[in-house]
Amino acid sequence: MVSEYDFWLLDLDGTLVDVEWSYTRDVFDRVGSRLGREFTDQEADILWNGLTGSRDRQLEEWEIDPATFWAAFHDEEEPLVRAERTYLHDDAAFVADLEVPVGLVTHCQEFLCEPVLDHLDIRDWFDVRLCCTEETGWKPDPGPVERVMNDLEVAGNGHRGVLAGDGANDVGAAWNAGLDAIHVERVGHERRGQCVLGDYRVRSFDDLSLPTPPTAAQSDR
Repeated sequence: MVSEYDFWLLDLDGTLVDVEWSYTRDVFDRVGSRLGREFTDQEADILWNGLTGSRDRQLEEWEIDPATFWAAFHDEEEPLVRAERTYLHDDAAFVADLEVPVGLVTHCQEFLCEPVLDHLDIRDWFDVRLCCTEETGWKPDPGPVERVMNDLEVAGNGHRGVLAGDGANDVGAAWNAGLDAIHVERVGHERRGQCVLGDYRVRSFDDLSLPTPPTAAQSDR
């Protein structure tokens, strides 16, 4: 299956790498202190992993202003500490062996992403990297995906591509940009509280040798 595609795009957090829970818990404790609101383990898990889709929408449901939250959150993040407590999933190693253009499209902010790539020594896995911002748009908006495709020079010329990620926003971004979507389920359907459907659904990238993708009706696109 890997050889079926002319280029690959990948998400970072939750897809190729993850962070030790103790770091996540510590960040949410500090953010909670700043906002005057405690975050339960479940709430921290939901926001960190985007388990319910849009994090901003989830914050609004909890009556937390997203702009205020993210300002506090990014102030409390420690790039070098986060990098040291980030680990690479073993099954992500296949990316280093891809012999086609590879792009990274992540919501992880550049000041956090770059130290992680350096610490894990995976910077050279990617020909193009994009950390989403308000300017580029956020997945499932196809804008950041299309931007990376343009930089890879694979847009609009018949190349067949795929985007792999751990969330519904990744699948949506892939489909909105006309790509196939691989959903890698790192947390489990029970913990997520819903099932994310992509063209391919795997628990590990080691399972990439799969049959023909389901039809649009089967995957409920």
